[in-house]
Amino acid sequence: MSDPTPHHVGVTVADLDRAVDFYTETFDLDVAAEFAVGGEAFADAVAVDGAAADFAHLVADGDDETIVELVAYDPEGEPTEDPELNRPGAVHLGLSVDDVEEFYRGLDDGVETLSEPRTTESGTTILFVVDPEGNLIEVLDA
Repeated sequence: MSDPTPHHVGVTVADLDRAVDFYTETFDLDVAAEFAVGGEAFADAVAVDGAAADFAHLVADGDDETIVELVAYDPEGEPTEDPELNRPGAVHLGLSVDDVEEFYRGLDDGVETLSEPRTTESGTTILFVVDPEGNLIEVLDA
């Protein structure tokens, strides 16, 4: 068996263009690839009858190893409940920045956060940002 290596973190969205705009503008990620996938093999693999999807792969400047994969499915499923991090099965994307406080001050007024930046007992400063689809992104010190 070959050893697994991380490839991407997938985030399902309803509006791919809006999500790409949010992630490129808010986190300064670059679009590395855009593509569509469909067909029986894909539908079987994701266990959604007749599924097809549009994808955007985003990367941070100079980091082609960590991919944020945004995906919009057809047919679109029901949205999940409001995210609560303490629920089993809850997921979030983690992105590090040089200075969380500075990042927070630079956010556009319309960007929702769960709170202002907080420094935890471990000494890490964190901030949770909510994307337009309700997905959570943890921003933490690099």
